[in-house]
Parts: sequence; C-alpha cells; structure tokens
Amino acid sequence: MSVVINAENISKLYRLGILSSRTIAQDVNRFIARVRGKEDPYMKVGEINDREKKSSGQFIWALKDINFKINSGEIIGIIGNNGAGKSTLLKILSRVTTPTTGNVRIKGRVASLLEVGTGFHQDLSGKENIFLNGSILGMTKDEIKSKYDDIVEFSGVEKFIDTPVKRYSSGMYVRLAFAVAAYLEPEILIVDEVLAVGDAEFQMKCLGKMQDVSTKEGRTVIFVSHNMGAVRSLCTSSILLEKGMIKNTGNTDSIISEYLKINSESIEAFREFNDQNSDTYFKKISVRPENANIPSSEIEVLKSFTVVFNYYMKRNIPGLSLGFSVYSKNGMKILYDSQTIKKLTEDTENRSGYFTAEVTIPGKFLAPGSYYINAALHLENVQLLDFLENGISFNIIESGSQLHKFNGKDMGVVLADFKWKGINENMTIN
Repeated sequence: MSVVINAENISKLYRLGILSSRTIAQDVNRFIARVRGKEDPYMKVGEINDREKKSSGQFIWALKDINFKINSGEIIGIIGNNGAGKSTLLKILSRVTTPTTGNVRIKGRVASLLEVGTGFHQDLSGKENIFLNGSILGMTKDEIKSKYDDIVEFSGVEKFIDTPVKRYSSGMYVRLAFAVAAYLEPEILIVDEVLAVGDAEFQMKCLGKMQDVSTKEGRTVIFVSHNMGAVRSLCTSSILLEKGMIKNTGNTDSIISEYLKINSESIEAFREFNDQNSDTYFKKISVRPENANIPSSEIEVLKSFTVVFNYYMKRNIPGLSLGFSVYSKNGMKILYDSQTIKKLTEDTENRSGYFTAEVTIPGKFLAPGSYYINAALHLENVQLLDFLENGISFNIIESGSQLHKFNGKDMGVVLADFKWKGINENMTIN
C-alpha cells in the first residue's frame, strides 16, 4: 500500500478573542525575527489547548507537533474529547486552513463532510450542486452523469433534487452531501460528526458505504465520531488526540479503551462547568439516586436515579432542545432521549438565567457496570449550542438478595423481567 497522507510536524496556532490572527505590531515583530533567523516570538508563548484550565494568554496551540502516515485503502478513526483538535486537523487535511508550522503531503482528490451547510451553494438546486462538486473534484461532465443516478438513489431526495438546497432539512442536506462525497470517487473521504444529524437507518447505510469504498475500491476514509461503537465497527486503526497532541495511535480497540479509561478515571457524581462563552450553555450536571438529596456516583441496580442538568439561557430560543445519551464503558450507546426546553420550562418566554431539567431512569434497567453520559443543548438537531462529552460518569452496583445471581457476571447492559414457563413443572412430551 502506498502512503496517501503524510503529516509532518503539523501545528496550528490561534490568537484568542478576535477574528484577525495578528496585529501590525505582531507582523513587524515576526518580520524582524525572521530576518534575524530567529523563531516566531509568539510561538514561544502559545499555550497547550487545555480546556480544563483557565487561560490568560492570547495564543493557543490548537494542534502541536502532529505526525502520522495513512496508507491507501485504510479506514482511520480520529477520536478525542471536545477541544482535542479533531476539527482543526480535518480542516488542515481538507485544505480549508493551513498549518502554522509543518506540512501535509496528500496524494489524490479529497472530499470532506465537515459540518452541515458546507460544500454546497445554497442558491443552487441539489442537481446543480452535484455537478458543481464533481467539477471541483476535476471530473468531466460525462463522468458526473455516470454517477448521477446512484447519487440521487442513495440520498433518497429525488423528489427535491431540483429544489435549492437552502430549503432542505438538515437530514436531506446530509444525505445528499454524503452521497455526493462517496460516489464522485475521491481518493480520500473525510467524514466528521456530521452524520449524527441523519437518522439511524441512514447512519448504518453510510457506514456500510464507507466500508465498501475502502475494501472494494481501495479508497482511504478518515472518520471522526463520538460514537465509539461506530468507530469500533468501521475503523481498523485510530488516532487519539488529547489537548491538541497525539496521545497514541494503533489498533482501534486499544485506542478506544485508552480513550474511555482517560475519561473514566475520575468517576464523579457532580460536575460544574466554567465555559461561559455562549448565550446558552450547561453549568452543572449531577446523578442523584432514588430518594436521595445529594449526588452519588454509585447507583444500586434495583433503584431508579435522576440525572440533573443545570443550564443557562440568555434569552428564549424557539426550538431549543436538551438531549442526552447513556453509553457503556466500551462506548456502546445504550439510549438517547431529548425534550424541548419549552416543555421543560413553560415560563421561559421572556426570561433569562439558570434553569434545571431532570430525567429519571428506572431501576433494574441498566446492568451493573460503568456508564457515562453525553449531553447537548441543540437547535432542532441542526445546531449544537453546547455539548458535554463524558459529562458525567457513574457506576451501577449490585445490591439486595435478589441479585446474588450476578456475582460479577457479564449480564450485558440492559436487564429485563423475562417470563418463563415449565421450570420445576412436570410436563408431558407427546
């Protein structure tokens, strides 16, 4: 296999708080340093991208000294917490932005799905955008025509193919965008968390297609997701990013285990968050056992428990929802639910401030083991206003005489009261 992506010492430095990356004075200082053969003075003061610590500096390394090689036909997963540098790395690989230092050598055409709304011209129809994207990739009109029917069929938006994409729902948009990226035959396909917008059936369809373009067509896929189950099933190798640096690379199972271990080392019943850079954000999250007034990280398996979300809203946002997912320790999503804020707090029409939402999970539902919760404040499944990855972790523990049968056995993740017949009964066999 040949190397199609070679990243050498990639670093990306950002200046915080403003749109411009520098001032005239900084440009002069950089020029003087370059003339004297010295290092850029602002690279020396750049801080590591650690979201858990408050930063007082102006410069921060979104990525620092990233090195890796990817061969043709590989499916590579990139995982890490929010702020680890995943999106910045993908933008560099997609040539949306350039690295501050280092370079990337890419062999072949690249198609990227980075976020909902990118890659298409909003005023053009779905059909016109298919031909536009094919032309950008260097394909001829006849080559695009030969793939057109497959793209439309896969996307399932044939009825709306002549409608401007600005009128598409987020799900329709992602369906067409993925179909275009997959069928117009780029040598490298880069897919970010954007697939989470689609329904479960379409996500499985996309995962199957990515598997096919790699194994059957020899193309390279780079996949970023917070769904560890999807990463595990699709990717043979993975890269773990932490605070803008590569923590480890290797077999996907071992990388996911390391990632989950990092995030579960501190099982906490209560967490408070200080990221107040938006008008809507989570402030606190806690787990409270049944009939308890204080949080606890250990929940008895027979008892229900309540997850408490404290969040801030500067103003009422129509369509704003709060959603959460429960994951097992190996990254399998167990359940998801969401509720609109208006239903949670009917009196928020003209109010701002802190609000509380609670959701109760019944007892004898999750088997003994370790779990964690992701939570999101989102606008109609399109725009994420705040997202807590591994927002809280907790343990379901064995308790009571009814549970002697567990004895540390692997019971799976979901319990149920099955109805049996014929046990200890005399039965006639005809």
